[in-house]
Amino acid sequence: MRTLAIIKWLVGSCLLLAACTGGYSFTGASIPPDAKTISVATFPNYAATVNPQLSQQLTDALIQMFSSQTSLNVTSDEGDLQVSGQITGYETRASALSSSDEVSMNRLTISVKVKFVNQKDPGADFEQSFSRYRDYAALLDFSSVESGLVSEIVTELCEDIFNKAVVNW
Repeated sequence: MRTLAIIKWLVGSCLLLAACTGGYSFTGASIPPDAKTISVATFPNYAATVNPQLSQQLTDALIQMFSSQTSLNVTSDEGDLQVSGQITGYETRASALSSSDEVSMNRLTISVKVKFVNQKDPGADFEQSFSRYRDYAALLDFSSVESGLVSEIVTELCEDIFNKAVVNW
């Protein structure tokens, strides 16, 4: 008898969740119910040091994040939600010294400036800079670790942008 009540509760809960589809996803994204599309413009690279793959890598990662974690359709036209921006910084510099005053760690920092436009809720629009970094041992050749560092930083930047744009926690 108790098992039957639990099953009924579970079925009822599932039906209730299925009925509440307006603007919420299990990723925590809060998107206006009438927003159907998103456009992500290519991020031009205006950093003093240019990584030639970074612009496309960041743009593709943002598109992938929004398409995989929301029900929005990606469009090349102006979407209901619009993400644009530019890469403003790409630099590596010393971040730690050893006891003998030699550089022991270096830091790669990537900075971007992002503009987000929400055609359905203009109060959610923003322009903001985001920056992330990764440290690596100074003994390592930068070119041998660059790809992995960039990939990790791009993922974190995309998460920051996504959270600011559509996660209202």
